[in-house]
Amino acid sequence: MTIGIDASRANLLHKTGTEWYSFYLIKNLAEIDHTNKYWLYVNKPPRQELIEAVSHNSNFSFKLLNWPIYSFWTLGRLTLEMIWCRPDVLFVPAHALPLFGPFKTVNTIHDLAFWHERNLYRSVKSKTKLFGSHKLINFLVTVITLGRYRSNSVDYLYWSTSFALRHAKKIIAVSDFTKQEILEVYKKTLPTKIEVVHNGYNSDLYPPLNLAEKLPKVLTKYSLDFPYFLYVGRLEKKKNTVALVEAFALLLENHPEIKSNLVLVGDASFGYDEVKYSIQEYNLESRVILPGWIKEEDLPYIFSGAQAFIFPSKYEGFGIPILQSLACGVPTAVSDLPVLREVAGEAALYFDQNDKNSISQAMFRIINDEQLRQELIIKGRERVKDFSFKKCAVETLKILENL
Repeated sequence: MTIGIDASRANLLHKTGTEWYSFYLIKNLAEIDHTNKYWLYVNKPPRQELIEAVSHNSNFSFKLLNWPIYSFWTLGRLTLEMIWCRPDVLFVPAHALPLFGPFKTVNTIHDLAFWHERNLYRSVKSKTKLFGSHKLINFLVTVITLGRYRSNSVDYLYWSTSFALRHAKKIIAVSDFTKQEILEVYKKTLPTKIEVVHNGYNSDLYPPLNLAEKLPKVLTKYSLDFPYFLYVGRLEKKKNTVALVEAFALLLENHPEIKSNLVLVGDASFGYDEVKYSIQEYNLESRVILPGWIKEEDLPYIFSGAQAFIFPSKYEGFGIPILQSLACGVPTAVSDLPVLREVAGEAALYFDQNDKNSISQAMFRIINDEQLRQELIIKGRERVKDFSFKKCAVETLKILENL
C-alpha cells in the first residue's frame, strides 16, 4: 500500500505543537513500518532534519510540489497531484485537505479554537507572489463558496474543517475533548468517523542526558540565570501570555523577596504587541526574558533548569509542552481546562486562566510548597509514561491500514 502524507508542516524550520506532531509522527512511522510505501509531499525542498528522520527507511521518498503563489498550496498544487498521481491512502496530519483525493483519506483535527474564540486569531489575507492577484483569489473563493467565505486565514479554518469532516473517511482527534467538541459543533458528524489518538513527546530528548554538564552551557547560550519560571509556546492571545506577565508582576508586588525571572520561550504571534506593552508597563524589562524560538535539542535543558513551568493558555486541543515539562521533572501549573486535565491528570496544579490573581497564587505556591513540588514531580514522571510519539504512530498506522 502507498501512503501519501502532507509533510509541509513537518518541514517548517520553527516548529511548534502541530508541526512537531507532524514531524515526530512521520519519524516514528519510518521506524515502525517497513512494509508500506510512503510519499512525503512538501512545498519546499526537505530540510536536513526531515531527511534524516526517514533516511534509514527506503520505503520513504519525497515529492517536491512547486507552486507559484504563497497561499493555497494544498487546494492548488496538492489537489493537482491527487488528480495526476494519487496514493492509496492520503494522510494530512496538520493542515487542510486537497479538493480531490483518494477515497481513503485521513485528516487530523487538533482543535476548534477558531470556532469558540475567533478574537484569538488574526484574520490575515492570502499571500501571493503575483502582483494584484489577491483580489482575483478573493473573488474566486467568494464565488466558489457562494459568498460564505473570503480568502483570509480565519475563514480558511472554518471552511477547511467543515470540508474535512465531510470528505475524509476518518478524522483523528488528538484528545477526547477535541472529539467531543467536533461532535457538538458539527452535529451531522458520526461519532464512529472520529478516532482519538493522543499526542506524545520525544522521549529520546526528554529528560535530557548529561544534565549537570550541559545545563550551564545552554543557559549561558541564551543568557538565562537561575531561578526562573518557564513558559513555552507562541507569544499570543490564544496562549494568554499577557495574563502571565500581569500575574508575574502581581507576584513580585506581593512578594518582593522573590528573585525568580520569567522566561517566555517562543515566536511572536497575534497579540505579541500587548505582551511587550505589559512588560514595559510593569517595568519588567530586566525580569521577563524573551529568548525567542529555541532549538529542539536545547529546549529540554531549558525545561530542566526551571523552578516551575506555567501554561496559562485560554484554549488547547492537547498541550505537548506539558508532557515535556512533566518528563523533565518540573513542577507544572496549568489552566483549568478540561483538555489539560485529560493530559496532565493529577500531575499538575490548576488555576483559573481568566484570573491573574489565581495564576499569581499558583506561581507562589508551586515554588514555596516543597511537599506539593515533590508530589507533582513524582506524579508527572509517572503520568508521561502514558504518552509517546511511538504509541501515537502505532495507533495512527492501524487507522491508515484498516480504512
